[in-house]
Amino acid sequence: MTDKASLKPYERFDYTDPAGRWTRPVYRRGAGPAVIIIHEMPGLHPLVVRFADRVAAAGMTVYCPVLFGQAGREISGGYALGVMLGAICIRREFNMWSTGKSSPIVDWLRALARQAHADCGGAGVGAVGMCFTGGFALAMMTDPAVVAPVLSQPSLPLGGAGRKGGIDIAPAEMACVKQRLADENLSVLGLRFHDDDFVPDARFEAYKDALGDRFEAIELDPKDARRDKRMRQPHSVLTVHLKDDDPAGPTKQAEQKVIAFLKARTAP
Repeated sequence: MTDKASLKPYERFDYTDPAGRWTRPVYRRGAGPAVIIIHEMPGLHPLVVRFADRVAAAGMTVYCPVLFGQAGREISGGYALGVMLGAICIRREFNMWSTGKSSPIVDWLRALARQAHADCGGAGVGAVGMCFTGGFALAMMTDPAVVAPVLSQPSLPLGGAGRKGGIDIAPAEMACVKQRLADENLSVLGLRFHDDDFVPDARFEAYKDALGDRFEAIELDPKDARRDKRMRQPHSVLTVHLKDDDPAGPTKQAEQKVIAFLKARTAP
């Protein structure tokens, strides 16, 4: 599937944050309250767009920023490796290795969320991060516009055993998030497959310890995943490893729960 085919229903625009640090393309579709859908590695591929289509169909306006990779390009091993190496090369935008530190690009995402809220109204903005960007949705909550964060297979920080329990948000930002969760009666969704090397048990335990009952963990059995020969183990809950042909199956039910969560939290 090409960029033209999967993204044809979308309006494309370039967004520059007020500080003028970065300009990124954004694809927008739908009507209703806004949801920022932050793609996984290696980019805004057609299965991320499929998920965005479904959020839009549920009555929300989706904003799909392009942080790396080529919008609409299918996943392949060589392409994914090249994008990952490129992200390492531009690591000033991404915190890939350090625990307790947010990625600088989150500032740009917060600004986009403010603009989306101003444009679309509603109670606030949803934010869905995936894989490399999974933790970004939580860090975005320091902005009052963001009311519905979804962390799908949050994979940063990368690295060895010492980082397995790490999460990519600064302590002061985490304190702000916890205060908002309590004061505004909000919650956070987290999704992953068991035995995913990129999302260790210790990382989800860290989220649970930090956020308590405000963090709802959806942890799926790998046997319930759609198999894909491009990846050794199930990882991408809402995209590659979603069993779309099994409406009653755990992955499809997880997708529907995420969409319902976003709709309920952002509704006027």
